[in-house]
Amino acid sequence: MGDVIHTLPAVATLKHSFPHCRLSWVISPRWSPLLEGNPFVDQVVLFDRTSISGIAAAWRILRSGRCDLAVDFQGLIQSALIATIARPDRILGFHQSQIRERPAAWFYSHKTQATSAHVVERNLELAVAAGGSNVLHTFPLPEGRPEGDLPEGDFILASPVAGWAAKQWPAANYAKLAQLIRLELGLPLVLNGSPASGAALSAVPFTHTSLTGLAGLIYATRRATAVVGVDSGPMHLAAALGKPGVAVMGPTDPSRNGPYGDSFTVLRSPQAQTSYKRHAETAASMRDITPEQVLSALKARLAFRAHPTGLSHS
Repeated sequence: MGDVIHTLPAVATLKHSFPHCRLSWVISPRWSPLLEGNPFVDQVVLFDRTSISGIAAAWRILRSGRCDLAVDFQGLIQSALIATIARPDRILGFHQSQIRERPAAWFYSHKTQATSAHVVERNLELAVAAGGSNVLHTFPLPEGRPEGDLPEGDFILASPVAGWAAKQWPAANYAKLAQLIRLELGLPLVLNGSPASGAALSAVPFTHTSLTGLAGLIYATRRATAVVGVDSGPMHLAAALGKPGVAVMGPTDPSRNGPYGDSFTVLRSPQAQTSYKRHAETAASMRDITPEQVLSALKARLAFRAHPTGLSHS
């Protein structure tokens, strides 16, 4: 999910720079709702690698037309192979030292070594290397739709589940934070997740559980007064929408994988060590951040949003 969101400005840049070209985005069906109504994407090609029929359908579509250029933003062997299937004249990707699976670079005809820190800016560099001359910093996201159970009034939103456990904040901290938010802000803390996470989220006391799909998450994020996040797709979604919020980060580098833009406050322990190893236990640096620290940062964010000029001098 985060990979898709981080690539939206780069794709917008490509289409804006080549308005007469047909731009196709190959994506997993799971994340395709993120591209609904995207004005910069002419064709969404669903690649369902879980079934032979899904792979065959994507193959047929990619082989059916002529492709001048393919850009691999993900840097995986799978994504590089998909680019090759389209038989483009050129395939662009990042230098092998900057991708997750180095053999993917074997398929590239042109490689770019990015110099920016954040993933969004790196992707924009790759778009510029592909010929994008009109850079856009835009995140065209759909409106989403109501799903799950949300409070009628204002609320703070959190999505506790991350791609791997080391990036997650302890469940007990959400319970304590919910009490503090209710006491000092008069708002409920809503925990959002997929139906599969229902049992775990419902077990967190003092919180409100909302189980949705991706469209429901987008809707809930748009409605939320503010967002508390970790390094996960929902946090990147909130940042892309410009929602005020607080990001609790530990093993991953905020300069590379933190919330993009200036609407979030990042909290990270001074003892945090950057590591992208997918450990099964919550990192100690995530436990170092307390609910009281999150509440303080959240209150400051909300106050700044209400009085940006006055607080900038305080």
